[in-house]
Amino acid sequence: MPAISTNELKNGVTLELDKGLFNVVEFQHVKPGKGGAFVRTKLRNMRTGAVIERTFNAGVRVEQAIIDRRDMQFLYKEGDDFVFMDTDTYEQINVSPVALGDAADYLVESATAQIALYGTEIVAVEIPASVELTIAQTEPGIQGDRVSGARKPATLQTGKVIQVP
Repeated sequence: MPAISTNELKNGVTLELDKGLFNVVEFQHVKPGKGGAFVRTKLRNMRTGAVIERTFNAGVRVEQAIIDRRDMQFLYKEGDDFVFMDTDTYEQINVSPVALGDAADYLVESATAQIALYGTEIVAVEIPASVELTIAQTEPGIQGDRVSGARKPATLQTGKVIQVP
């Protein structure tokens, strides 16, 4: 794995530290008037989602993890798992709901997602920032309640319940 200097850290870089995979969420180069420069970072564990703060001396080399990002298409749900197909090789993989997180509530068949792989391990699933879903069911609005901006629950085609005007 390539090592990079802490001076080269930026948001989105993935590091391998203490046998874990961490994504740089925030970083700040600090050069105090007295003493050596250092880099203060916030790192998100890609396996657990926990955010930690870590300080590195400037110029120290850290291991950068090689993450393979692939565009995949969601095919169907099999039991609890979600089945995706690689659009280049047509290889199918099963993704657990834990790896998907909240993205599972917005997936419909044939939707595309970007899956981040570390070797053969799925470490992240990213769906597009906006998706089009249809509302499967909603309650009728209260007659005459237009001033208060009342909201009512609506069930999406995926089963997720949201509030709509």
